[in-house]
Amino acid sequence: MVNYVPSRCRWDPEKPPHFSMSMNFMFAFAGCVTSANMYYTHPILNVMAEDFGVEYEEVSQIPTVMQAGYAAGLFFLCPLGDLLRRRAFVTWLVAFTATLWIVLCVTKSLAVFTAISFITAVTTVTPQLMVPLVGDLAPPHRRAAAISIVVSGLVLGLVLARVIAGTITNWVSWRYVYWMSLGLQYLIFILLWLFMPDYPSSNPQGLNYFKMLLGIPWLFRYPVLAQASIVSFFAAATYTNYWTTLSFLLAGPPYHYSSLVIGLFGLISIAGMLLVPVYARLVIDRFVPLFSVITGELMCLIGILISTYTGTFTVAGPIMQAFLNDLGMQIAQISNRSSIYAINHKARNRVNTAFMVATFCGQLTGTAAGNHIYAVGGWVRSGSASVGLIGAALVVCFLRGPWEEGWIGWRGGWSIFKKDAQSADGKTSEKATLGGIRATAVGENGIIDTEQGSLEKAADELDAEDRTIRTNKEESDREINIAHLHVANDIRNQ
Repeated sequence: MVNYVPSRCRWDPEKPPHFSMSMNFMFAFAGCVTSANMYYTHPILNVMAEDFGVEYEEVSQIPTVMQAGYAAGLFFLCPLGDLLRRRAFVTWLVAFTATLWIVLCVTKSLAVFTAISFITAVTTVTPQLMVPLVGDLAPPHRRAAAISIVVSGLVLGLVLARVIAGTITNWVSWRYVYWMSLGLQYLIFILLWLFMPDYPSSNPQGLNYFKMLLGIPWLFRYPVLAQASIVSFFAAATYTNYWTTLSFLLAGPPYHYSSLVIGLFGLISIAGMLLVPVYARLVIDRFVPLFSVITGELMCLIGILISTYTGTFTVAGPIMQAFLNDLGMQIAQISNRSSIYAINHKARNRVNTAFMVATFCGQLTGTAAGNHIYAVGGWVRSGSASVGLIGAALVVCFLRGPWEEGWIGWRGGWSIFKKDAQSADGKTSEKATLGGIRATAVGENGIIDTEQGSLEKAADELDAEDRTIRTNKEESDREINIAHLHVANDIRNQ
């Protein structure tokens, strides 16, 4: 049943499906629903402790276990997006997660709940498969705008999960939150099964799974990926540092806010989420990605500076950081993705895995460091650490210019304007072919062909073979005509 492909979704290389806005929003909705699975427990851990009849410390391990499961899925499952057909892979993951979710809705055992939470977190990596897929499908010069819609859906799921879970649990049992999530997951499964085209594999010739995994660290030999990953590591650390310590600040003097009010701070992220696709369409898609990465990091820096040194006496500071940090983070991440996806179209899921592992490590660092620094020095000291982290990210940005092919330097100039307006990164033109993508790098000395689609290569070989056949036939005809002339001359001589 899951493997069956409706006729309208079957792949036809002569008529490939059009990547429409409705499909873009469907992928964003799928990312929203599945990413929410990771965050329902955060505001209701105390209620769950009472329901399971255990101490708070025992249920507080659930978010950590789920983060560990998500990290495992990110590293072990996401690279398979470069090997398998995405429709079958994604629909199976969603169906498996939704079915196993039923156990979370009914179990009375905390041990079972924790174990199943880990497994479902492993398979809740659908958003990280959707983003590279959109990178494959969207025209290169519109890639950032398309990716921003999916990423906004992912962020919306993160925010709404906490708000909805906290609100529902104020009135009814927390299990209703999980039953609601179950219904949404099956809804996503039905939508994807009905409308997601059966895109071919990026590597139809096959790849060795273990070699793929071992090869992921080697992707950092590309300077653009190394730079993007380091910047994302530092920025992600500031993000989790803020959200981890914010509750301590707002729950204490001079604010004394309730957990419900603190949870509503997450809604501020929605404002940034709505602005990012507009920014991506008007700026990221028109200029080199590094320009927007630096812009995003500067937004984060401004928000952190205001919040760190005013947050102890006015709530306006933390509100400004919630808005600017979320907005800047998303702008920088989308810009970096737009750039790194131009490295190798056949390895986009592995490139995304490498980038997200670095981001995830930054998040863990920010959480651990933020708690420790806040406990020692309070809000100002933890915020000052974030100022240093964003400063480090900006230093990494300025070490390597947008046209630099090496590791450090600004060779090629400071221009923020794309040399190729139809490209994603400004210099790598990706032209769709019958079965692959030809990537051509626009360098200082002109255009250099770097890769060609396999079917296009086959077509070129067939053309060459046809030319050889035509040449041989022409030579044969010429020889026959010469022979006929010799015969005619012999007849006349006789």
